[in-house]
Amino acid sequence: MFTNKHVIIAMIVAPILSVLAWIAVGQLTGEKPHAARPGQSYPLVEKSNCRYESGTCDLENEEFQLRLTFQESDTGQEFVLSASHPLQGVVLSVGEQDPQSPPSTMRASDGQGLEWRLALGGRPGPDERIRLVARAGESSYFGDAGTIFLQPGPESAER
Repeated sequence: MFTNKHVIIAMIVAPILSVLAWIAVGQLTGEKPHAARPGQSYPLVEKSNCRYESGTCDLENEEFQLRLTFQESDTGQEFVLSASHPLQGVVLSVGEQDPQSPPSTMRASDGQGLEWRLALGGRPGPDERIRLVARAGESSYFGDAGTIFLQPGPESAER
């Protein structure tokens, strides 16, 4: 069987052709990225650093990116949201699985709308969820993330 040159050529060419066909079908029929349209809502994807004790949580949709961090200072505990694009406003809710928890409005801490802050009463628990909606360019971006990234790691518990 492997002495026939036609079989050997077919075994080499067939996988290459199948991969090229898969790419071509994706290019022809796949969803094309487009700019955000005013008045539309777009979901934000929770990145992998939100699933372990990283201290930050990244949410993104293509080039639109948000980074949520938790800071403890002398004035108290707060969320800090850094954005890749200027935002017109952000509301954030932290709570259990109950979607009825009222959102709080974050305040801009810089003049460009790239950094937003929200004072907290305490560190959210590991079973709570963060839900947020950000407005940018007349479009809304909404996301949902766990609070595992906020939990102190074993090294900070030993101090």
